[in-house]
Amino acid sequence: RNILDFTLSSLLRRKRKNAALVTVYTLIVFLLGSVMLFTYALREEASLLLKEAPEMIVQKLVAGRQEPVPLGYMERIRAVRGVSSIKERLLGYYYDPVVGANYTLMVGGDQDLGSGSIAVGEGVSRIRLVSPGDTLEFRTYQGATIELEIKKTFSSESGLVSSDLVLISEDDFRKVFGTPKEYATDLAVRVRNPKERPTIALKVAEMLPDTRQILREELLRTYEAIFNWRGGILLTIHL
Repeated sequence: RNILDFTLSSLLRRKRKNAALVTVYTLIVFLLGSVMLFTYALREEASLLLKEAPEMIVQKLVAGRQEPVPLGYMERIRAVRGVSSIKERLLGYYYDPVVGANYTLMVGGDQDLGSGSIAVGEGVSRIRLVSPGDTLEFRTYQGATIELEIKKTFSSESGLVSSDLVLISEDDFRKVFGTPKEYATDLAVRVRNPKERPTIALKVAEMLPDTRQILREELLRTYEAIFNWRGGILLTIHL
């Protein structure tokens, strides 16, 4: 009790100085805790984003840049022992000059979409003030304008997945971007044995030297490294 009385009396003799110190330390702890919590939240969002990602993605490179991959590569990759399935993917980024935002246009998903209809994420619906039954205009690579009806607005357990996403039919996708029918954006490959993924990726690289193989584990490590690096930079700045 005497020690406590002495401590309180010492603190009360310098009220303003001690109050300022408590305020500063509380603010520092709050900032550091916020940065750590925010970094952890981003890491969890990334894990949700990549949970259903393809086990291996095959992209074609020309002069170090990604180009549409010929669908003829699918048969050659399917012949590799250990490959269980392979599927072409069509996705791209569309700039909307009306609101100055980029959308992710993708063919696929569980939505039953026909030509002339789309499904949009909550972010697209909010920024364009549209709902099911309304239409959105898209400018094709030739300069023409097409109107697509919104069939539904969907959500996801991860906002990083669905906020700017627009699901579209294959015919409309090729109209907008001009992708030929014998090409796809990339190829999604599934492997029977997860331990054989690096080996199969190496076989595909040797068979198709103009391609790049991206494993799901590599994407996870890249996201974690980015978030850890940015979190460290923020912590350093605050300190």
